[in-house]
Amino acid sequence: MKHHPVILSIAGSDCSGGAGIQADIKAISALGGYAASAITAITVQNTLGVHTVQAMSPEIVRGQIEAVMEDLQPVALKIGMINDIQIVRVISDCIRKYTPQYIVYDPVMVSTSRQKLMTDEAIEEIKKELLPLVTLATPNLDETAVLIGNPIHNIQEMQEAAKLLTEHYHINILVKGGHLEGDLMSDFLYTSESASYIYKEKKIESNNLHGTGCTLSSAIATYLAKGYPLHESIRHAKAYITQAILAGKELHIGHGNGPLWHFPDSVAQMCTICAVVS
Repeated sequence: MKHHPVILSIAGSDCSGGAGIQADIKAISALGGYAASAITAITVQNTLGVHTVQAMSPEIVRGQIEAVMEDLQPVALKIGMINDIQIVRVISDCIRKYTPQYIVYDPVMVSTSRQKLMTDEAIEEIKKELLPLVTLATPNLDETAVLIGNPIHNIQEMQEAAKLLTEHYHINILVKGGHLEGDLMSDFLYTSESASYIYKEKKIESNNLHGTGCTLSSAIATYLAKGYPLHESIRHAKAYITQAILAGKELHIGHGNGPLWHFPDSVAQMCTICAVVS
């Protein structure tokens, strides 16, 4: 029988299909995983911005997670937007109860249009209850600044922040430096074993970057579920998202910050080369 690892995405719904649960399902599916979902919030948004966010009830979120965990038994969780303190507690409780092997957390705190997506109380609860439970957190520069309380201006400050967060929470941290000035995209990984990796590649000029953080974290979770080590999972995930950005560069979907194309022609070849590790 064919085996496709199950990855559960716990995140918000993007009705325009470019980010959140929708992007997660596309990325996981493109890379050969089986995507399940637990919706934390309904957003009213499109490529022009986020208009409204409505959190789901904590009971419904818990019910979704428990239904998937008890039947499908996912190898990995990807966690995205959480904007309610009770939902933070529900997710933390479920992680302790079911102890999934891998947990990748993309701390979605601010939208591309700079709208805040999370209450201050939820942020503090995440720091206290959720962050210490995850395998990997993937904050961008703005989110890293929220977590450490200081802005990030350069690669050295990225590295210092990643190390600080890793030592404080005893987890792996990937700080994404896509918003730094310059022609290079630099992401920095600091692991709980005090190893460090830097991922550099040339920036791709595109107006279609909606959902890049969701897509990257989902791809990392998928490769972890397939059995790849953390630093290799990140490398493969970054290769995939580069292809997705290139494939979406000329898309005309919406009138603002458009989506990636999650099914580039090269994905099938990548999945063949990056064979499932048993």
